[in-house]
Amino acid sequence: MTGLTTLIRLCPPPRPALRIAWQPVESALGMALPADYKRLAELYGPGVFCEFVHVYHPHGVTPFVNLTGPMPARIRADLRNDVAEGVFPVPHDPDRLFAVGGTGNGERIFWITDPVDEPDRWHIAVNEARGPRWFTFGGSLTEFLGSVFTGRTSVPQFPRGLLDEAPGFTRSRPVLWKPVLFAESPAPVDTASIRAWGRANGYDVPARGRVPGEIRRAWEQAVS
Repeated sequence: MTGLTTLIRLCPPPRPALRIAWQPVESALGMALPADYKRLAELYGPGVFCEFVHVYHPHGVTPFVNLTGPMPARIRADLRNDVAEGVFPVPHDPDRLFAVGGTGNGERIFWITDPVDEPDRWHIAVNEARGPRWFTFGGSLTEFLGSVFTGRTSVPQFPRGLLDEAPGFTRSRPVLWKPVLFAESPAPVDTASIRAWGRANGYDVPARGRVPGEIRRAWEQAVS
C-alpha cells in the first residue's frame, strides 16, 4: 500500500486506531470495499485532511460524511439527472460512480467502481462543485491523497494554496446533542474556529459572511 505509506508519512494518523466491523458495512452497501480504504478508515477514523478534504467513513459523525448514510445515493441520483437532462456532461456511468468524499468547497470525490467486483482496481474521479469539470486519477484513493498532498498531482478543482501549510489530519469527534442554556448576550466567538470545526465535520461552510445557524448551534453543543 504505497499510497497509504506516503499518506502516513505526510499526515501521521491519530491514536488510537479504530476497529471496524466491515461485514455489515459492505452488506449495507451491497459491495466489497478496497483494502486500502479499509486500512485508511481504521487508522484515521472520521475527519478532514488539510482542513479541506474529508473522506466518508462508516463512523462519520454527520449524515453528510457517513459512508453508509444518504449522501452517496443522493449524489448518484443527481448525476443520473444530469445525464438525463443534459445539464452537465458526466464522463462516467453514474451507476459506476460511488461518492467516497468531498471538499470544503463542495467538490465530490468518487470511486470509479469498475470492475465492481474488484475494488482494489478502482480509480478516482473528482467533480467540480456546481460545475461541469471532471478530473480522473488512475490509482486508488490512498494513492490519490498521497499524490495530491505531496504536490505530484494537481487537481484543477482544488485551490492553489492547498499545500501552503504542511498537510495534516484532524479527527472529528461525535456531536453530543443536549439542551444548552444561552445567556441573553452571548460572548463573541471566533467564527474562523466555527468554520474550521464545521468543515472537519462535513458541513458545507461558506468561506465568508454569516455562519449558518445550524452549524453554529452544532458547534456550540459540541464544545459546551
